[in-house]
Amino acid sequence: MKRIVRREEQLAAAPELRDPSFSDAVITWQKKYGRHSLPWQQTRDAYRVWLSEIMLQQTQVTAVIPYYQRFLQRCPSIFDLAQASNEEVMALWSGLGYYTRARNLHRCAKQVVEQYQGRFPSDPALLQELPGIGRSTAAAIAAFSYGTQAAILDGNVKRVFARVFGVEGYPGAKAVEDQLWVRAQALLPEKDIESYTQGLMDLGATLCTRSSPSCQRCPLQSKCVAFRDHRTAELPQKKPKTKVKEKHALMFLLRHGDQVLLEQRPESGIWGGLLSLPEYQGMQVSADEDALNEPQMRTAAETFAKPYGEIKELHTLPALTHVFTHFRLQFQVMYVVIDRPVLSVQEQGMTWLSLADSQQAALPAPIKTLLLQLAAQLSPAVSGDVCRDR
Repeated sequence: MKRIVRREEQLAAAPELRDPSFSDAVITWQKKYGRHSLPWQQTRDAYRVWLSEIMLQQTQVTAVIPYYQRFLQRCPSIFDLAQASNEEVMALWSGLGYYTRARNLHRCAKQVVEQYQGRFPSDPALLQELPGIGRSTAAAIAAFSYGTQAAILDGNVKRVFARVFGVEGYPGAKAVEDQLWVRAQALLPEKDIESYTQGLMDLGATLCTRSSPSCQRCPLQSKCVAFRDHRTAELPQKKPKTKVKEKHALMFLLRHGDQVLLEQRPESGIWGGLLSLPEYQGMQVSADEDALNEPQMRTAAETFAKPYGEIKELHTLPALTHVFTHFRLQFQVMYVVIDRPVLSVQEQGMTWLSLADSQQAALPAPIKTLLLQLAAQLSPAVSGDVCRDR
C-alpha cells in the first residue's frame, strides 16, 4: 500500500530543521549553473513532465532522451498513449529496462484519461494514487507542472542530504528514509520550487556524485558535514551486502530462413509482457537445482523443436548473464535451425517473426542483442535486410 502524504502534512514539518539559506543556495546555483536544456525542461505540460519522470527512475538522462523523444513522436498526447496497444507501448520501451514502469505507464495514461479527462491533478496526494507514481515522483510532477510546493527525495537527493547533514545509516532503510523525508519537507522554499527541485536533482547528478564529488564547486560546501569531516567517501552509507541470488534458464532459438520463433511472456515475472525466446519449463533434473547438463539441454531442445519441423542444425550458444536489481539471471540458449517447417504447428502465445522485424519488437535487451548478432552473421553486408539461409 502506498502511503499518501497530504500537502498539509508536508508543510507542517519540523520547524527546527528549517533553513532558508539552504534553499536559497540551491536556487541561486541552479539558475546560474544547473541544467536548463533537457527536452522535458522546455514545457510545463504535465504529460511530458510525467513521462520524463517515470523514464528517469533508476535510469541515466543520456539513456532516457532518445526513448522520451521516440515516445512523443508516436504518442504526442496522453490520449494517444492511452489508445496505444500494449504491444506498441512495450516495443517503444524495449531496452530501457524495469518493464513494470512501462505497464504502469500505460495503465496510468488510461486512468488519467478516464478519471481526469486527460489532465493530471496538481495535488501530489492525488498523483500518488495513480499507477507507477510514488511520493517523490508525484512531488516532482506537481512542482514542475504546476509549481506545487512539495518535497522530493530520490537517490540523488538522499546523497546530497546525507553528506550535507552528516546523516548516518543506509538511506534506503525505512528509519533513515523517514528522517530524510522530515528534513526534505522542512527545507522546502516559499518560492521558486521549480528551480529548487531541479537544483537538488542537478547537484546530485553533476556535483555531489557517488565517487569523486566536485566539492570545490558545490554551493553547499560551507554547510557540508561530509566535506568538513573528510567523509564524502563514507556518506551516504552503502547498502549492507547480501548474497546476490542467481537464477538459471534454458531458452530455445528456433530459426527457419529469416524467421525466428518468439514467445509472449506473461504480464508478471521476468520481462513481463515482452516477446522473448521460448523458455524451457520442464522439471529440474540435475544436482545443481536450476541447471541442466549438455545432453539434457540437447534433448529438451530436440523435444521442443520437432513439432515445428525437421531439425537441420542444433548448437549450444555461449552462456549469457543478465543482471536484474535483485538477482542475476544466467541463461543458456540452444540454437536450432529448422528445415521443412510445419508453420501451422504453433502453441498459443508463440509467433514467427523475421529477424529484421524483431529489431522493432518489444524484446528484452539481451535477446534483441542476440538476434541482432544473428542477423549480422546471416547478412553481414546489409544491416536490416531480410536474412536467408546460405
